Amino acid sequence: MNKLYPLKFKPIYKDKIWGGQKIKNQLGHQVGNLPNCGEAWLLSGVEGSQTEVANGYLAGNDLNELTEVYMDDLVGGKVYDKYGETFPILVKVIDANDYLSVQVHPNDEMAMERHNSLGKTEMWYIMDADPGSELICGFNQKMDREKYINALLDKKIPDIMNREAVKKGDVFFIPAGRVHALGPGLLLAEIQETSDITYRIYDWDRIDAAGEFRELHTELALDAIDFEQHDAYKTAYSEKENETAPVVSCEHFTTNILHLSKPIEKDYEELDSFVIYTCTEGAFRLEADGEKVEVKAGEALLLPATTTRVNLYPIKETRLLEVYIL
Repeated sequence: MNKLYPLKFKPIYKDKIWGGQKIKNQLGHQVGNLPNCGEAWLLSGVEGSQTEVANGYLAGNDLNELTEVYMDDLVGGKVYDKYGETFPILVKVIDANDYLSVQVHPNDEMAMERHNSLGKTEMWYIMDADPGSELICGFNQKMDREKYINALLDKKIPDIMNREAVKKGDVFFIPAGRVHALGPGLLLAEIQETSDITYRIYDWDRIDAAGEFRELHTELALDAIDFEQHDAYKTAYSEKENETAPVVSCEHFTTNILHLSKPIEKDYEELDSFVIYTCTEGAFRLEADGEKVEVKAGEALLLPATTTRVNLYPIKETRLLEVYIL
């Protein structure tokens, strides 16, 4: 069997009622004739939306095929033991030109029981934000099931949601169960479990292209929602130039930020996991296993678990998300 190497993938583009033009115009993606490209799935093993390898001799193979053939060589021993042939992480770039629906995702247990799927814990890294941009994350008051149902019946869901002003570089961690919605003017990277299960709570009374209201999932959402109110929803972190800065760590994924102004070396000898680099700003060249690969903003790169040492060379000042599973 041929040796694995750092893998780039062909993105899959999704037209969305709330999408815009930044994925094409700002990041340079060839999105085809989509009028409102809301999402670029950079790395996906979701059934029906598997990304295919774009570089090297494995070009044309999709992510699930690689996981099936290379198993722990690709994902790492611990990861393969837990997830089997399901690649566990989905990476997207999202362009919100309008409000997304207010929504919630089920946890692993509920998603497996209802949909035979992983749940959806996720995080957002804001790549760019128009002045005055905001998003919704959690509740703005003490909440319980009864109060929530009353707000739903009175059409006052927007009134009970916590709104956050957003700027470039902000991070929000969205565990399964937390209500949320992106607002207009945001371009971001999303790291999430491999799941496409979304329960739509409220959709701003929006009409789709067919003149219909989009489906709501009121009953399904009710059991999934975490009604607890939190003091803070934005994730605090300290960025250190040319060092690994921890941002999010949970059972589903660990994400760090690398802000590069000079070359660095990374050693993954002890990790026992794949690593995903998602470039959010600038561009860099990676050298590993005798391969050289360039990655620019809006692109992702998958390092197989067999890759233990890499050198990163910023082509210009660069930020990237480093994602793996502990």
